[in-house]
Amino acid sequence: MKSTESAPDGPASFSGEDNEQWELRLYVAGRTTKSVTAFNNLKSLCEEHLQGRYSIEVIDLLEKPQLAAGDQIVAIPTVVRKLPEPLCRLVGDLRDTEKALVGLQLIPRRSVGG
Repeated sequence: MKSTESAPDGPASFSGEDNEQWELRLYVAGRTTKSVTAFNNLKSLCEEHLQGRYSIEVIDLLEKPQLAAGDQIVAIPTVVRKLPEPLCRLVGDLRDTEKALVGLQLIPRRSVGG
């Protein structure tokens, strides 16, 4: 079952600026199938929608568990959008492309989920 969700409903800041840099963190626990899938899906989304304007930092919580507290990570894999603001989190492997795009605020929220 997919477990993609999004956090804040704050003001929309869709990727309207072509030079806007995106900083993303992907929290994983080891090199599991779900972790690899999440990374591949995130990279694919970024290549399609943010080509040349993003960075992905992968944080393995098996190696650095202390980093989970800083971004309030309670499930893995989790993607944290650090920039542009507002900060947001997505939990899951991002296989549902539309939900991932909405959760990262790359497209406006609309008919997702009814």
